[in-house]
Amino acid sequence: MHADISFIGLFLEASLLVKLVMLTLLGLSILSWAVIIQRRKLLNHARTRSVKFEDTFWSGVDLNRLYKELSARGDSVTGLESMFIAGFKEYSRLSKVNSKAPEAVMDGTSRAMRVSLSREIEKVENNLPLLATIGSTSPYIGLFGTVWGIMNSFIALGAVENATLAMVAPGIAEALIATAMGLFAAIPAVIAYNRFSTQVEKLEGSYANFMEEFANILQRQAYAEKDAS
Repeated sequence: MHADISFIGLFLEASLLVKLVMLTLLGLSILSWAVIIQRRKLLNHARTRSVKFEDTFWSGVDLNRLYKELSARGDSVTGLESMFIAGFKEYSRLSKVNSKAPEAVMDGTSRAMRVSLSREIEKVENNLPLLATIGSTSPYIGLFGTVWGIMNSFIALGAVENATLAMVAPGIAEALIATAMGLFAAIPAVIAYNRFSTQVEKLEGSYANFMEEFANILQRQAYAEKDAS
């Protein structure tokens, strides 16, 4: 068996199972790149919105006015904006009924912000497990295709009395392409997963720091309202 020593030629000469393995790996590679591009845009957007909101928040703007402006946006708010709305809304509601119990007010406010924090982190973590799965399984899928292809090549060579390198090389080459494609799919997915995971951890830390700082501001306000009453 003589095969064209090119990617297309080796693919066409491969067995049906090896072709399916290669097509699967190609699909996983395309999927991983789609996720990488989408996650990169989302994380960049989240960081930009976070910095912009913190600049506005710490500029001394009236919190009631900021809450009304953000609430008017509806579902477009995200990240720190959502946490601020959840915390301020719960604080305002509880302050009306528990103005003399600041501890209860702050417990409810903190719970509301923690729920919002969990939801926001869930958004940015979405599809990251998919990248981890592609990165961890693609090499094994490619190795399976390689083993199958080499096994078939040696079975075919067993029926030939005088085997030469020219007869062996194409079969082994077409089998090894499956491993190469597995690595091609896995390496970007693993790199992106590790990078995005680090960015998510930093973003979560930034969100948590803001939550604590905002809670301290509301706590001082709650005790001031108690003393005033």
